[in-house]
Amino acid sequence: MSAQQRSALFIDGANLYAATKALGFDIDYRRLLKEFQARDNLIRAFYYTAMVEDQEYSSIRPLIDWLDYNGYRVVTKPAKEFVDSAGRRKIKGNMDIELAIDALELAPRIDHMVLFSGDGDFRSLVEAMQRKGVRVTVVSTIQTQPAMVADDLRRQADEFLDLVHLIPRVGRDPGERSVRSALDRSAPGDTGTRSRGETPERSARPSPALETRYGIRQGEENPEGS
Repeated sequence: MSAQQRSALFIDGANLYAATKALGFDIDYRRLLKEFQARDNLIRAFYYTAMVEDQEYSSIRPLIDWLDYNGYRVVTKPAKEFVDSAGRRKIKGNMDIELAIDALELAPRIDHMVLFSGDGDFRSLVEAMQRKGVRVTVVSTIQTQPAMVADDLRRQADEFLDLVHLIPRVGRDPGERSVRSALDRSAPGDTGTRSRGETPERSARPSPALETRYGIRQGEENPEGS
């Protein structure tokens, strides 16, 4: 691809997390950004996620904070809680409208849209972007049962990129994960309940659990490639 081709990433955070979890790997968001900067003239990288505001501490907050300071444009909104017909507490947070508006507004300034989502609701958006002359790549996976990408979305895209082919380039080293996990388990006062990065309070110290969960590093004043 030409370095003059202007591109933008649009990451459906919840959908991407579900896909990587199904494939059994974790994304290093620093490597992800570098990978697509090397492919195109990347002018923007959006990350969309809904958050439960009434929680004292959200396990996704460290990721959001890191992305916001390291080259991503983070878009959030409050998630809505409801009780389903079986009496189970559910949380709903759909970011489709926010993503679609940003993409359509940016369409005159980009040549290539990279959509990290398998949600079939985005088919109409992809079609609209194509009518504006923007080439669209959809990133998800068909290597799970069932596939994580809707068939009509995959057909509409100009290109489909399976996440499994990105693992060597944007996935975290399993060896690093095991080392960081061991460090986290051996931390003083650790009760072994932080498997998803939750902590009873937010600490200013770099957290091995944060690296383990999200593949990111805290407290780096001069990150790689900066």
